[in-house]
Amino acid sequence: MNQTSQHAAVLRLGTRASELATSQSGWVADHLRSLGHEVELVLVQTEGDRNRAPLTQIGGTGVFVSALREALLAGEIDCAVHSLKDIPVAAAPGLVTAAVPEREDPRDVLVSRDGMSLTELPEGAVIGTGSPRRAVQLAAAAPHVTVTQIRGNVGSRINRVTSGELDAIVLAAAGLRRLGRLGEASQVLELTTMLPAPGQGALAVECRAEDAAVVQALAHLEHAPTRICVTAERALLGALEAGCSAPVGALARWDGEDVVLEAVVGPTDSLASGDAAPTPRAADSGLLVAARGQSRAVPADGGLLAGAGGQSRAVPADHGLLRHRVRGRDPVELGREMAAYFLDHLVATGDLTPPKAGSHLVATGDRFPTDPRSTIPGA
Repeated sequence: MNQTSQHAAVLRLGTRASELATSQSGWVADHLRSLGHEVELVLVQTEGDRNRAPLTQIGGTGVFVSALREALLAGEIDCAVHSLKDIPVAAAPGLVTAAVPEREDPRDVLVSRDGMSLTELPEGAVIGTGSPRRAVQLAAAAPHVTVTQIRGNVGSRINRVTSGELDAIVLAAAGLRRLGRLGEASQVLELTTMLPAPGQGALAVECRAEDAAVVQALAHLEHAPTRICVTAERALLGALEAGCSAPVGALARWDGEDVVLEAVVGPTDSLASGDAAPTPRAADSGLLVAARGQSRAVPADGGLLAGAGGQSRAVPADHGLLRHRVRGRDPVELGREMAAYFLDHLVATGDLTPPKAGSHLVATGDRFPTDPRSTIPGA
């Protein structure tokens, strides 16, 4: 066991220095204090905080995590709080995700000038986002708008709307709620319009695997249903070998017995990194739609995008989106099943080169971690 952690009277909780990150870490610290622990927040600057270039240019997944992990392994902090969606799928040797607290609202929200909804925005309105996942779904839901790439903290993004530079931005509901700014959202984007990033709205509290006392302390923050759901979402991400900058949206829910996983994948050429967000293209002659395991091709002159509960709505069929829903008991196998569906369709349409045999099963873990001290597969 690490000597510092074994005898420390104070838990040193590492966090990024942004307002949102310290808000999230403060929430974790308060819960630990309520359990009798003394907690000190330690600010750590990450590459993602220093560099404002598009994430696809500076490393994508992991740019907000690596410095915190280095501090953990160096013994400079005892645990770290991450936005779970920022954690790479590949395992970090020597570290464990000791707790996944209860998830916040996973949906995205629109913050727009004059409080307009997505459909009320005028032709040519400019929406800012740094996420290819959001960009491809916006293109399908609102083809009349223009999407441009932005980065920055929550406050600076909102300022670009209030200043008139942008007509709207898309942000995570969870982040605004944690900052006490959810009232500034013009519209909550329902899941039929936009699926979130895998793990969005959830936190992960990480520590050294050898620090049994810290692992035990953090385990009290665990929310098993949230871990089950994010395990399915991340198993999909790992099986697709995609990162948080890939155009993949996924959300799982657990009904007490089964996990229901719904996901969407945009065309692989939507990972451009210029100033403007990419415009998706058709993967074939129409939009491939799937719900409850049944799929069919939709003609290019009109189509349906499957929504929650089997409900559908009309959308243009030239956006190259794939959307699918599966149900099962094992979240890891469910994520792999979903990935296999997407890989089969992307290869068939020429949107993806076939992966090496078995490669889509890498880094997702061999079992679901029922012990809250176990890692998320690949986390």
